[in-house]
Amino acid sequence: MSERADVVVVGMGPGGEDLAGKLAEKGLDVIGIDHGLVGGECPYWGCIPSKMMIRAANLLAEARRIPGMAGTSSVTPDWSVVAQRIREEATDDWNDQVAVDRFVKKGGRFMRGSARFIAPGRLSVDGTTVEAPKIAINAGTVPLIPPIPGLSDVHYWTNHHAIETKDLPATLTILGGGPIGLELGQMFGRFGVKVTVVEAGSRILGPEEPESSALLTEVFEREGIVVRTGAAAEKASMDGGDIALSLKDGSTVRGERLLLAVGRRAPLAELNAAAIGVAADAKFLSVDERGRVTDGVWAVGDITGKGNFDPEIGSVGMSEKSARDAGIDVRIGSYPIPRSTRGWIHKAGNDGFIKLIEDRARGVLVGATSAGPTGGEVLSMLTLAVHERITVERLRSMIFAYPTFHRAVEAALDDLLSH
Repeated sequence: MSERADVVVVGMGPGGEDLAGKLAEKGLDVIGIDHGLVGGECPYWGCIPSKMMIRAANLLAEARRIPGMAGTSSVTPDWSVVAQRIREEATDDWNDQVAVDRFVKKGGRFMRGSARFIAPGRLSVDGTTVEAPKIAINAGTVPLIPPIPGLSDVHYWTNHHAIETKDLPATLTILGGGPIGLELGQMFGRFGVKVTVVEAGSRILGPEEPESSALLTEVFEREGIVVRTGAAAEKASMDGGDIALSLKDGSTVRGERLLLAVGRRAPLAELNAAAIGVAADAKFLSVDERGRVTDGVWAVGDITGKGNFDPEIGSVGMSEKSARDAGIDVRIGSYPIPRSTRGWIHKAGNDGFIKLIEDRARGVLVGATSAGPTGGEVLSMLTLAVHERITVERLRSMIFAYPTFHRAVEAALDDLLSH
């Protein structure tokens, strides 16, 4: 059995669904393929449900900050409310029929199954051959499962299990100190779970600025979350009702649940990407400036390896270290959020900072970090400044609304210009 189309889109996550839908509306014969749910990771197990969970956890954190600012408070978390909201309002109980119907109504054809390349322009989807002169890959990434002895014998969690859970464990071990693990860990901690983060590296949030790692470590300590760095896991096993993680230093961390959050990988082997010339040791699909992998094949989204909290931490461009390693003569400016007027007003929960990295020779920012309340919103103006190469002098001449968290950017610019 075989199918032919003008365009095949493998992976119907946000990028793939949008591309396939627009091409179908233009009158092209488009087949969209996905072994999972149309919409992908974001609406079902990623950004949407996780932010609903974090919104609820932040409310608990804010309520606990009332003493000393607005009276007294008593907080009783109820996870069932959050779990029900995710199932009923966000995911339709992990059913994508609405999304499938939306694509089909635009003129597309949908196939549920796992796609593998046979050759350029030809795929196998669970035994059916699908051919098209143009193929777009939006297969996303999948959780990386580390090769730890005994891990296959324990019932570990990935982010999917964490998002779908109806009941919270009393204790949770998180393997990996990256964004996903830390975000979920803090959220579960605020609902009363005893959380321990185990990170093999010297600090959590390794790719981010050291200041971001230090800030979050301090916040976690205040919130009762244990952070173990320089702690490599060597073995996993069951110990009664708990999962025991044996570490290289001889110690053991136990938890009712173990969440794996050591990173994500592109499913290149599952796609048989070697059939279109992708190197066996490739980590992602490399694309040119037009998103092309090779003749007739394009890629979009996380599989390309591009663009892959409370306090919210966000960064754009280069870190200070990467800029220096690139030989750039850098000038640094920073400012702590608590010292800003808005940070002072905010008081409890005002942890954060702004950090700016300038290419001194060109007078433009090549990187920036925004950490703190609404840190992601503040980052938007810094993203524009970095990508559009707006000069530091011009940024400093702008008028920043007062009192806002954005105003700390002005103070960070002053600090930068003073060096």
